[in-house]
Amino acid sequence: MARTIEDIERDIRLLSRKERRELLKTLIAELDTPSDPGAERAWLETCQRRYKELVEGKVAGIPGPLVFERLRTRLGG
Repeated sequence: MARTIEDIERDIRLLSRKERRELLKTLIAELDTPSDPGAERAWLETCQRRYKELVEGKVAGIPGPLVFERLRTRLGG
């Protein structure tokens, strides 16, 4: 018989703070890995290409504060 989420949550709350922290780190690490093995390689290639374009002057960078200002404006914050 499958356990319910409520049962699992109850059992997790019985763990010590240290055990919960370790469990959380493990779960986050699993979720943080790409589901597609080629995804990480594709991101690396994209980053390298964009960096090269920036260094060669093919594109212009945008200062971080301006990027965040634009995002706040778009998101209404």
